Amino acid sequence: MNHVMVVDLGYGDAGKGTVVDWLCASRPVHTVVRFNGGAQAAHNVVLRDGRHHTFAQFGSGTFRPGVRTHLSRHVVVDPLALAAEADHLTAVGVPDALDRLTVDGEALLATPYHRAANRARETARGADRHGSCGLGVGEAVAYGLAHPDEAPRVVDCAHPAVLRRRLTALRDRLTAELGPLDAPPVEDCLPAYAAFADRVAIVDRAHLASVLRSGTCVFEGAQGVLLDEWHGFHPYTTWSTTTFANAEALLAEAGLAGSAQRLGVLRVTTTRHGPGPLVTEDPALPFADPRNPTNPWQGRFRFGHFDAVAHRYALAAAGGVDGLALTHLDLAGPTLRICRRYDTVDRLTPGPAGDLDRQSALTARLLRARPVLDEAPTDWPAAVAAELGAPVLLTSHGPTAEDKVPALAGAVSTPR
Repeated sequence: MNHVMVVDLGYGDAGKGTVVDWLCASRPVHTVVRFNGGAQAAHNVVLRDGRHHTFAQFGSGTFRPGVRTHLSRHVVVDPLALAAEADHLTAVGVPDALDRLTVDGEALLATPYHRAANRARETARGADRHGSCGLGVGEAVAYGLAHPDEAPRVVDCAHPAVLRRRLTALRDRLTAELGPLDAPPVEDCLPAYAAFADRVAIVDRAHLASVLRSGTCVFEGAQGVLLDEWHGFHPYTTWSTTTFANAEALLAEAGLAGSAQRLGVLRVTTTRHGPGPLVTEDPALPFADPRNPTNPWQGRFRFGHFDAVAHRYALAAAGGVDGLALTHLDLAGPTLRICRRYDTVDRLTPGPAGDLDRQSALTARLLRARPVLDEAPTDWPAAVAAELGAPVLLTSHGPTAEDKVPALAGAVSTPR
């Protein structure tokens, strides 16, 4: 099987969803496997007929008939948000999304209590906000690490007594720490979780091994490597491993280590949603992104010139790629430039996973750094490939699958 792993080599929002949709249009794909993140993902897919959906938990290939989604145990699952997403997919002509979904029972649940605690903590930070999405995903991960045997999980939705006990303990612990939470009573939540268990196929980890041998799978990452929990610029990071590591682990468990192509996704502009380092930021760039508006939790969507220094760092942290997908080339123009070095450094080196003091020091260094900007290249794919030492296999010149162009003959196939 020619499996593909898709990872964002920036701060997220580089176009993973549209690339995954193109992959599912360009070859027979059995399943899109989500391997990190949760309902905070926002992967936009636009069809040629104008239909649009922002994929959060469903795989971004769901518009393509027959393509399934599997939420692995590394995803934080929010059944309430999933139901709302399924309703929107039905409204845009995809009524069977839930029929094509499987969920690993070991996956953590994100609940209204996690969401309320997340928002309370972020609000308390005031001007020092981290840029959380406010959906409780990181809170669910933190609680799972602190209480691994008591954290609510997907399989608990099929066992109301167990779920009631775990939700009650969760609510009580968070309330004791943070005060009253803006969340409904436990008894009001239970019917929705029971309905989720009745409607969705909850499976064990052996299921994915079978899927991987049934047909080609696309592993769809969330967020970006520069936000990685260990290698991102702490504390402006996510509670999630955003590199290829989780996908590689899932493949290895199935006895298929090394069987997938590693595809890194980049914008021709380097962007960031919310606070934290963005060395090449330039408010004068004449860009806007209607699908990434300012919101109360992440803040504004910021644009910068192409940051080869940051993306080289992401490549090293991710362990390299087989190729790149370069998106938003329709924005390339004379005002957009390329940064090959900063005023104080031309290369950043990832440290060992877990050394957050080192990452905090790196963040402070980046917040003081200034970009050295070179003129826009005449051939962006060639320039990016040269700077990052990896071939550009796909270019994207618009939001639809039809706007994608394989950049190397034979490297990737074209849409059917």
